[in-house]
Amino acid sequence: MSSLDPVALTQDLIRRPSVTPADEGAMDVVEATLKALGFSCRRMKFGEIENLYARFGIARPNLCFAGHTDVVPVGDAAAWSREAFAADIVDDILIGRGAVDMKSAIAAFAAATAKAIAADQVKGSISFLITGDEEGVATHGTKMVVEALAAEGEIIDHCVVGEPTSAETFGDMVKIGRRGSINVEIEVQGIQGHVAYPHRAANPVPVLIRLLSALQARVLDEGYTDFQPSNLEVTTIDVGNPTTNLIPATAKARLNIRFNPAHKGADLAAWIQAEADKAVEGFPGKIVLKPAISGEAFLTEQGPFTELVADAVADVAGQRPDLSTTGGTSDARFIRALCPVVELGLVGKTMHSVDERAPVAEIRQLQAVYERLIARYFGTFGAA
Repeated sequence: MSSLDPVALTQDLIRRPSVTPADEGAMDVVEATLKALGFSCRRMKFGEIENLYARFGIARPNLCFAGHTDVVPVGDAAAWSREAFAADIVDDILIGRGAVDMKSAIAAFAAATAKAIAADQVKGSISFLITGDEEGVATHGTKMVVEALAAEGEIIDHCVVGEPTSAETFGDMVKIGRRGSINVEIEVQGIQGHVAYPHRAANPVPVLIRLLSALQARVLDEGYTDFQPSNLEVTTIDVGNPTTNLIPATAKARLNIRFNPAHKGADLAAWIQAEADKAVEGFPGKIVLKPAISGEAFLTEQGPFTELVADAVADVAGQRPDLSTTGGTSDARFIRALCPVVELGLVGKTMHSVDERAPVAEIRQLQAVYERLIARYFGTFGAA
């Protein structure tokens, strides 16, 4: 199969309503496509999540493409101009959930790979690491696949993740790193009582306020090389007390910290615990913390691989992309344990939105970028 239409393949994938954790046959489409190209395909199911690791070739270097077939829910279906999983093309715009994030990137890389194989450019290996759990809790997807591959000694030399990284115009940005993320649930447990008899109660609200004030008073950092400053955001405060004369028994809050490489998730959790210990001093109740680190900060150092990616984008888009570390988390946070990783995809403005859409021309541009990336990769790094 020397020719593969990325637009038709994207449509085929969108028509599988693979809202996390459902697969609905999306992984079968990817597997069948890669098998037809000569890939050795291995399904790796963890829990209810379908994952796929496929490889063409056995030699090094091994260039991996990583992506996900799962998508977020449609939301208000009536607000869409077209049925969200119909994959209609209107005025050369492909509309559908997953058009941008990120079924089009999977299709574009598969189409680029087909051309590379036909042209005998693969002087090593190309692999695909595809999960159905990126938009969910991400516990049974790429994280577990990476752990399994590492335990088996599978070597991936470099990886491209197809997340929609362009900001305003196609090719204006790629990601070479991401900030880490930690969520913390806070519960202050006091003693319920009547507001007129405060000595018989222990109000958890002032303790929670003291703790949050102390946490927000600290400037985490002024930034880090190639990264914006870390930030702490309180995302909810809940007391749930409908009564005017009642001191509540508990007060809860939740916060998130997006942090650069100046910090480690465990260190931030320890700091929050220390501040909680101070805030609860002299209080007859207690504070219970539940920290959850969803990813550490990482940076792919600029060098031959990042230059290769930037050159491929410049060839097609006519501009060199900004090498950025902005945005949220992605599965690159797991893959970086195996190899250097760069994220490169479409303009992300409509991801997760009503009428998610991608211009057909930009899907073909993305294929062209991937084609040049593959050709440059094996020309640059050679067989190992």
